[in-house]
Order: sequence, then C-alpha cells, then structure tokens
Amino acid sequence: MISLARGMRVRCRLELEYPDKKLAELVYKSVKVDDDGFISSSLKENVLVAEMEAESPSSLLHTLDDYLSCISVAEKVNNVRSKR
Repeated sequence: MISLARGMRVRCRLELEYPDKKLAELVYKSVKVDDDGFISSSLKENVLVAEMEAESPSSLLHTLDDYLSCISVAEKVNNVRSKR
C-alpha cells in the first residue's frame, strides 16, 4: 500500500488520439456528461485529453477504470474501434 503525505493528491492525464477530429468529437461528447467534477476533459483537434486527480492511488485507479469503461462504450456505440 502506498501512503501519501496528508494533503497530497495523485494525478493522471490521458491523451487519446483518434484518426480524425469527427471521431474524437463523437467520443468526447459521449463521455463529457460523465465528468461530474471528477474529470476535466477537453478536445484538441483529434485528441481527447482527460485529467483527473484523487486523494489516493486506489481512488484514482477506480476513477480511471470507470472513465475508460465509458470511453470503450462510446467507441463501440460510435463504431470507432473498427476505424482505428
């Protein structure tokens, strides 16, 4: 178990690159509604950027796992995986 000094936070930044801006925008719009204060996401051309932080590595891992699950569903719904 990793212990952090009081007040320290663990951060993660994801950059998910898609073949074109349209596909990136479809996925971004699909998952943006789930940000809910835990994730800050933005779109830069064909790259979806998501930043998150938590008080512990396990909390961050849980948030990251949930977010990537949402990304996976959004990609399947928008048929992105077959176009990569």
